[in-house]
Amino acid sequence: MATARRVPQGPTPEPAVQKLRVRYAKRGRMRFTSSRDFQRALERAVRLAEVPMAYSAGFHPHPKISYANAAPTGVASEAEYVELSVTRFVDPAQLSSALSAALPEGLDIVEVVEAAPGALADRLEASRWQLVFPELAVGQLRVVVEAFLARDSVEVTRVMKQGPRAIDVRQPVVAAEVQESEAGAMLLLTVRHTTPTVRPAELWSALAEVSGADLPRPASTRLAQGLLGEGDTVLDPLA
Repeated sequence: MATARRVPQGPTPEPAVQKLRVRYAKRGRMRFTSSRDFQRALERAVRLAEVPMAYSAGFHPHPKISYANAAPTGVASEAEYVELSVTRFVDPAQLSSALSAALPEGLDIVEVVEAAPGALADRLEASRWQLVFPELAVGQLRVVVEAFLARDSVEVTRVMKQGPRAIDVRQPVVAAEVQESEAGAMLLLTVRHTTPTVRPAELWSALAEVSGADLPRPASTRLAQGLLGEGDTVLDPLA
């Protein structure tokens, strides 16, 4: 005898009428929050701010929040993005203020706008990274970067669920520029998103391999993320 299929009880969830695209930053100690930590913090924040979230159907409804290409744990960022679907029209400026008040310091809302058509992930084509190397002279870093750019390929190994995998770090790098900063030599990189996406730690490993020396581990910050424009320009997906 066939078992009857269970059907979720209760009313049908309200439909989403608006989608909002949120840019936020991970600063200070909050750079050590994992993607899951941030998801919990954001879901708590939308409850505290009484955001009229749209929910999925089924036995375990959850708020309709789209996450895409989060920075690795331990890396600061000025350009992280999520999208929120809501059941009533919300003023983006009011939502920005409400979420800022509900999130912990260091997870900071930068801007909120109505989402443009299309998937968020499709608008995150490249990242602009800042890597600051303490106690490293600009001239030393420039030599290393020039040697890296002269290569056709520089592979590093990432341990994945399926086992070790070689990743070419050179090909996704669109542009690189060395500058001087108070904290040390600074490297600005425009990196195209690939599958898997190249991480700052792998960029550092590739530079160390090319140099043949122990490079200091850099402090890494994502400055921008979005569509790849002319040259090394990364276009903000909120625009």
